[in-house]
Formats: sequence, C-alpha cells, structure tokens
Amino acid sequence: MRVAVIGGGPGGLYAAALLKRLDPAREITVWERNAPDDTFGFGVVLSDETLGGIEHADPVVYEALRREFVRWDDIDIVHRGTRHTSGGHGFAALGRRRLLRILHERCRALGVDLRFRTEAPHPERLSRTYDLVIAADGVHSATREAYAHVFRPRVTGHRCRYIWLAADFALDAFRFEIAETEHGVMQLHGYPYSCPSPDHHPSTRTSGPRDESASTVIVEMREEVWRAAGFDTMDEQESVERCAKIFADALGGRPLRSNKSAWTTFRTVVTERWSHGNLVLLGDAAHTAHFSIGSGTKLAVEDALALAACLDEQPSLPEALTAYEEERKPVVASTQRAARASLEWFENLDRYLGQPPRQFAFNLLTRSRRVTHGNLRLRDPRFTDAVEREFGCPPGTPPMFTPFRLRGLTLRNRVVVSPMDMYSATDGVPGDFHLVHLGARALGGAGLVMTEMVCVSPEGRITPGCAGLWTGRQADAWRRITDFVHQQAPDSAIGVQLGHSGRKGSTRLMWEGMDEPLPRDNWPLVAASPLPYRPDGRIPGQVTRAQLTDIREQFTAAAWRAARAGFDLLELHCAHGYLLSGFLSPLTNRRTDAYGGSLDKRLRFPLEVFDAVRGVWPEDRPMTVRISATDWAEGGTTAAEAVEIARAFAAHGADAIDVSTGQVVADERPEFGRSYQTPFADRIRHEVDVPVIAVGAISSWDDVNSLILAGRTDLCALARPHLYDPHWTLHAAAEQGYTGPAAVWPAPYRAGSRRPQTGRTDAPKPRLALGG
Repeated sequence: MRVAVIGGGPGGLYAAALLKRLDPAREITVWERNAPDDTFGFGVVLSDETLGGIEHADPVVYEALRREFVRWDDIDIVHRGTRHTSGGHGFAALGRRRLLRILHERCRALGVDLRFRTEAPHPERLSRTYDLVIAADGVHSATREAYAHVFRPRVTGHRCRYIWLAADFALDAFRFEIAETEHGVMQLHGYPYSCPSPDHHPSTRTSGPRDESASTVIVEMREEVWRAAGFDTMDEQESVERCAKIFADALGGRPLRSNKSAWTTFRTVVTERWSHGNLVLLGDAAHTAHFSIGSGTKLAVEDALALAACLDEQPSLPEALTAYEEERKPVVASTQRAARASLEWFENLDRYLGQPPRQFAFNLLTRSRRVTHGNLRLRDPRFTDAVEREFGCPPGTPPMFTPFRLRGLTLRNRVVVSPMDMYSATDGVPGDFHLVHLGARALGGAGLVMTEMVCVSPEGRITPGCAGLWTGRQADAWRRITDFVHQQAPDSAIGVQLGHSGRKGSTRLMWEGMDEPLPRDNWPLVAASPLPYRPDGRIPGQVTRAQLTDIREQFTAAAWRAARAGFDLLELHCAHGYLLSGFLSPLTNRRTDAYGGSLDKRLRFPLEVFDAVRGVWPEDRPMTVRISATDWAEGGTTAAEAVEIARAFAAHGADAIDVSTGQVVADERPEFGRSYQTPFADRIRHEVDVPVIAVGAISSWDDVNSLILAGRTDLCALARPHLYDPHWTLHAAAEQGYTGPAAVWPAPYRAGSRRPQTGRTDAPKPRLALGG
C-alpha cells in the first residue's frame, strides 16, 4: 500500500508512524509545507485516555513522551482577588515543538518519507497515484474545500477573540483568571508545559525534567471588549505587552512572548462525511473542538489511532474507512457538544460574575457538562463540600435534596416529574390510570408531580384521549387524584398544566400516529394564523377577536376548577406549538392586527390569558409558565427573544419559568444531547433573575446535582426517567446514601429502601494460573 499524508502536524505524523509500524512494507510519504521546527502553538495537553492508547499502540513514542511530560493535578480559578483550587484532575502536557520532534524521529526510524517545505500535490492527483490519501491539513484544509460538495463542511464562527502566548516560567496549576476591566471581562487560560526551574516557588505541584520552564497562556475576550480595549489597532508586540500588564498578578509581573501570534476567532468545523473514495480527513480537517476543553491534538492523535486500527482490522479499504467514521464520529460529536457548551460559557462569562465565589468556581469547572458534581466529589471532596456549604446544603445533603420555595409552596426537593401526555382519558375525565400513574410518581419521592397538559375545552384537545378541565365531572375526578397525593404522599406537591392544542389538535393517539389527523370525528382547529403544523395537515382557522375572548374565559374557568380540585401549582402551557405558543413564535404568528408582528404584540394574548388565570388562581399558590426558548428553525424565536418573553411573564407575576424548546414547527432541527436545553434556562435565570425549571435529557441525579449547585437552574424536570422508574427520586437518595426529610420512603415501602442483593460476591478469586 502506498500512503500519502497531507500535513505534518501531530495527527498526520502519528498516523504515518502507526501505519508504517503495523506494516513496514507500506510506502508512506508526508508533505509539510513548513520547516520541521515551525509551529504556531506552545504547549499541548493530552489526556490519560489518549496516552493509554499511545502506550498500547507504540511504546517507543509513549516512552519518549513520558520523559517529557509535565504532570499536575490542580486547577486554580482566580476571580475578584480570590483563588479557589480544585485538585485531583490529572493533566499531562509538553511543548508542541518537542512533540513534533519526537514524531519526526519515530517516522524517520520507521522509514517514513518526510518532505518539509514542500506543498503536497493536489489531492486529486494523489488519489490517482496512491492507495490511500490522509488529509491532515488542519482547520483551513484545502483538501476539505476542494471536495466540499462531498464532505459538506459547516464552519461556524464565534463571539470571542483569543491569542496564543507563552510565559517563560511554569505555572503551578492549570489556571483560569478573570479580569474585570473598564472595557469588559477578559479571561486567561494557562498551563505549564515545561517544568519549573528549581528556584520557582511553589514548585511542588508539577513534576518532570528540569530544563527550560514555560507555560501556555491564552487570553480571550468578547469581540466588543477586544475592540473597546483597542486591541484591534495594536501590533503583535503591543498586544503581548498589554496582555502581560492586564494579567500581571497571574504572571508575577513577568513578560509574555509570542510566536507569530495573532488575535483570531475560534471556528467550529463539522463535516457530514470524512471520506471520499480513497481520501480520508483526519484531525482539524474533519472537526474542531474549542481549546477550553482540551487540545485539537488530542482528537487528531485519537483519529490516527482509530484509522490505523480500522485499516488493520478490516479486509478492504472502503470497509476500513467506513468503520473509522462509524467509530470516531459519535466520539467527536460528543466532544464537540461539550466544547460548544464550554465555549458559550466563556462567551457569556459576565453572566456569572455575581455568583458566590465557590459556586462560580464550581460553575466554571462543570461548564462543559463532562465534569459533574459526582466527578468533583471523587476528585476533590474537600472542594465540593465547601461549595455545598456555601450553597446552603445541610451536612450529608446532596444539592437536589435542598428545599425550594415558590410563593406559599415549599417543595421538599428540586425534582419535578415533567408533564407527560398519557392520552388515556375518556371524554376528558382522568381515570384509574391517571390515579396510579401520578400517585406512583408522588410516592416515588419527587418534590413536584405535574399532570399532562390538561385541556381547557373539547376543541382544545390534542387527541380524543386528552384530559380536560372544562366540566365539573372532570374537576371531581382530578380531586380524587390530588387527595390521594396529599394523603398518601403528603410531602409531594401536585401541579396542573393548562393548555389548548391550537393547530396541533384533532390528531390520533401518539402510538397510533403522532401528529397524524384523525380519520373521522374531527373537531375544528384554531390558531394564531391559518397555517397547518405539517404540510399534509389540516389548516386551522385564524382565531377571531370573539374567539380570543371565549378562549381566555375557558382558561379562567379551567383554572377556577383546578383550584377547587386541590392542585398546589398551576402552569400555563405556552410552548411546543400549541395555541399560546403559536402566538409567540414569528413562524406561526403572521397576524397583522394588535396580536401579531412585534414581540410585544405576539405576547399580548398569552399575557392576557396569564393575567386572567392569575386573577382567579389562589394568591398563595404559585403559577409557572412553560415556554419554547427556541424553535430550532431559521426565522423562529431566538434565545434573546426567549429572555424577553420570560421577562414579560415574570413582570406579570409568574413565579418560575419552565424552559423547554422546540416542537413549534415540524421542520425543526434540534441539537440533541445530554442536558441540551439547560443553557436556555441558565440564560433566563441569570438575565431575568427569575426561578427556572430546566428540562431536556436530564437523566441522572448527578446531572441534577450539578445543574442545581452550579446555579444554572432551580428545579429539574425529568420525564422519561420517571417512566422507566417511578421511584427515581427515592432511588437517587438511596444511591447517594441520603436518608433525610427531602426523600422519605412511604412506610409500606421502607423495606425496599436498600438495593436487593443480586448474588454471591464474596467468592475467593483464583491465585494461581497453571499452564500445561
């Protein structure tokens, strides 16, 4: 096999070395347009996971790296003159130039042909003359652009400017430092990559060879701050000197140095395909992840390991390249989600500056959602205990089991059973199924159990199986359920969600065809504008002024019945494309009267309904509002508009905002992932200063603890986990060893509060292995 590698960075070099080591008969050529020692970065960070892969694949390279590494455990966060340290993290770094030299030496020893200061031939020509072409030509990959119609790249720019610099001494930890200047907030990311000299103090937190001492220093700030500070008019040296002055405390008054350093904005690269014929992308050519969660070098090296392994394992090149994509794409996608969360956290750093100092540090450490409360408790229990004490957790109490007050209602813990449509009512009347379903979740320990969307009229139903509150008979049936919860699970609260289906009504039961129109017995649909939810759906009538009055009165009557039925909390459903949500989104509200157009006008009817409901709902009972904070579609509600929507409801008396997203238009493109909707709640909480309920793929109690303790939300609503396990909250308490008042097992269930034994675990292990 003849292999051409375009780009002599770490990923391309390591791929060449691995392929040659696996099969010395391979003819491998690497083209690099720069000189051998040219590099535009300073230090490189590699995780223990990546190093383990290198050790297994090529012990020679691993041993050479091991001799050079600087290792440290601590992360320092310096904010408003206070330094907080969290330990137990485990990093390893070395100079980028030294890494390249190690890989050069390994490639030469194996017989790889390295061609420096040489532009690679066009990839089309290489594809004709080589069996395999590896494009490792970086974030500005000419190869990727030459075949953009095949790889279909998406390149996204971001809002911060940053510059890579170095300091000629070793920081004694990975350091984040925040500077609040007259122009705005700036941040420093720094870490050592070469060991400190003997006279550097303190020097106990790093270990490695004692040659020159150096640290990578990245300075980052929002574009508008960068311009206000005048960096856009400075040359390279002026920028370096100004950064050293701003962060003089972190640097101990020492200077910074550059290496053809320039201010730039990070670009996230995502490609739909990574291979084309015998051509394959690797590293930054295929994907990028923000530097704040690690190194692009790490991903490139892991790509090289996977590509070499797939070529070794698969019988043909096409199968190997397919296997490579299938293996790496999910890993990279997960990393990019975490990197995006971290990037956006730093873009909006000023949002968190007023947090208590330790909570701010915890928030920073958990910003990507990869490091969690549980991770930090294992790594540094002393730090985590201090954060919990500052938050107000009693000793031995996880954050999720702290109480929370909304108006006259005190919830015993921060867990909410999210509204879930059951489609199991008859003529809108909840029956035994609802009693068992909601009663079981209340017995399961959640602080608040929410009903499904309860419809305010027959025409406001989604399906024939939807529950309602338009008759006294329905209210009596709900009273039976609330009485059960209050009597049998007295420490749990039960809330009702009121809504009207709008254009998404008169459809089949979910399991018979979600959002598909009923084949018969349809009822008339109304919406903000006469637009069908799906192209093949029924066209609703535009709500008239008279109908607006009728619908508002239907909500008011349903709220009065809900109060009589004994609900502790009422939520107004203004999300997911139902009637009130349809007024809020510019994609579904095309009206030209007083209820359409600007955001203020689109808010008018939902606020009128809210005010009417609040007027009849008991003063001491809280009211919340569920909104879709983005439509996940071009031209729809933006995150900034969601802040204003939340602000408007809060001003009218909403006690909390339940922040969901999407389901407003059928052609949405959500960015699914763990806790993917929580950043919208986080933003609203900090910009509006209103309590929020976070939802969206929150699946573990560790996630709940992390989100609560970081101050990103006040309550967490979980749906599917409660379908999987009605006792999710009690089991979360048992698994954390918590037995306090926020998670009390019902007396008949106490014998089950410990996990059952599953089999013998004390069998003696074999001590000798005898071969014959």
